[in-house]
Amino acid sequence: MRYLALPLLLLLTPFAFAQVDFNVATYNLRYDNPNDGKNVWPARRDAMRALVRYHGFDLWGTQEGLENQLADLDALSDYGRVGAGRDDGKQAGEHSAIFYRRERFALEDHGDFWFSATPEQPSMGWDARCCKRIATWARLRDKASGERFVVLNAHFDHEGVVARRESARLLVERGHALAGALPLIVLGDLNSTPDSEAYATISAALRDARAISQTPAYGPLETFNGFNIGKPAEERIDYIFVSPQWQVLRYAVLTDSIDARYPSDHFPVVARVRLPAR
Repeated sequence: MRYLALPLLLLLTPFAFAQVDFNVATYNLRYDNPNDGKNVWPARRDAMRALVRYHGFDLWGTQEGLENQLADLDALSDYGRVGAGRDDGKQAGEHSAIFYRRERFALEDHGDFWFSATPEQPSMGWDARCCKRIATWARLRDKASGERFVVLNAHFDHEGVVARRESARLLVERGHALAGALPLIVLGDLNSTPDSEAYATISAALRDARAISQTPAYGPLETFNGFNIGKPAEERIDYIFVSPQWQVLRYAVLTDSIDARYPSDHFPVVARVRLPAR
């Protein structure tokens, strides 16, 4: 019986030594604006779906997507989706949706909050002038390993300096409260460059995936392209942040185009992340 002790222990604790690797991404879709000329959503939809399939996103957050756009992306039937519309907490307005590969992850819980002084209800925050801003979160379990973690997807205001500063503080506070001791991933279009106060607040609490990638970052630094094929992207405003439990194996800003057209006015940011064996 002494010789059976170790195998029996392994059978009873199948997740004890598991390592978790997967691809995580953030992607601002550009909302469905009928005035976008050749870049209207119906002309970009198939390219975006093809990009996601080819690069094998396991978990990804979107920003700006309207319900009809997200329904179009539901054609990627491997994924489940969570997230509410920012205007009414249901379907109206832009979403900060989270897509997760159903075969890989089990959804344990999810929710939304607004970047404002009243985060539990649809509301505009601080000096934001035009828009409510929403964050969506999900607690997921990796089915193969049993590891659980929290992912939070955010979209900050593009005009309000105070709004971005306070949104960063709220994001860090809520992220830590939701995750507790669990690993945390934060995705988002933060409308904030690396020299901003909002970035400093978040990077003091979480690690920028680009900065800690174990291989050199692939692609440009900047993430906003404005649909301008052939011109350098303008600024870095899209991010993946992780808590200390994660390793980042590689990081990229993907500049894929089809027929001289980008699928969005932002580039997707993708990282290969790992929870080491315990």
